[in-house]
Amino acid sequence: MKSERSEKPLAGLRVLVGRARPQASALSAELESLGADVIEIPFIEIRPPRSYQPLDTALHKLSEYDWLILTSVNGVEAVAERMKKLEIEPSELSRLDVASIGPSTRGAAEKMGLKVSVVPPKYVAESVVESLRGKVEGKRVLLVRAAVARDVIPRELRKMGASVDVAAGYETALPESSKKALQALMKDTVRKPQVITFTSSSTVRNFIELLGGRGRPPHTNNNLLERVRLASIGPITSATLREFGLPVHVEAEEYTIAGLTRAIIEDQK
Repeated sequence: MKSERSEKPLAGLRVLVGRARPQASALSAELESLGADVIEIPFIEIRPPRSYQPLDTALHKLSEYDWLILTSVNGVEAVAERMKKLEIEPSELSRLDVASIGPSTRGAAEKMGLKVSVVPPKYVAESVVESLRGKVEGKRVLLVRAAVARDVIPRELRKMGASVDVAAGYETALPESSKKALQALMKDTVRKPQVITFTSSSTVRNFIELLGGRGRPPHTNNNLLERVRLASIGPITSATLREFGLPVHVEAEEYTIAGLTRAIIEDQK
């Protein structure tokens, strides 16, 4: 008789999850529930930005904005924390139209009491822009995002006639503490993962850096990535993998954790 675990679609599959520590649990829990053996080594670390001044300044003049755009759960949390720190009532946000890049961000925003009016059909910056076409001309827009990010949203909204202020709520950094653990894991013939998940372009770049690639895929006699399948959350992340000469074996059709999990299941059939 087969065990309950062996009947699960990812039974025994070793999967390396490289999300930042606070965010890894959702993906890890989903994979583990499907029978996978999950290894967590963060490829990115979420830190406060070098300065909160641009965000604080924007939050002090919320009455001047028409739209708030949130591109991650981290951005939502930064807004909530800074408003609490500055003693600004959440009700100050109630008059704003709010756009979120995807369902997780929307969920975090709604927990804050925000009413999200726009969630694009595809959870990438380009789709956010298209969803706002015809809605932002002549409007003031506050975009809260990572300190370093693609400039698609502010550039394209300005072309539409919007006035856009960009404020960093956080920044991503390389977790130096992961370097030894990752290098040891990839050289371990017993524990080496069969699948590695990438949930953003930053996770790709940092993965390469942590393996000692210094901006390019590591070329070693150990063939560290041999027989390892690389799973991407969506086309932007996939493009970054290819930019560094790495293959994309799995790409989610829906750019979410659930979508990535489904894609890994399909790949294992």
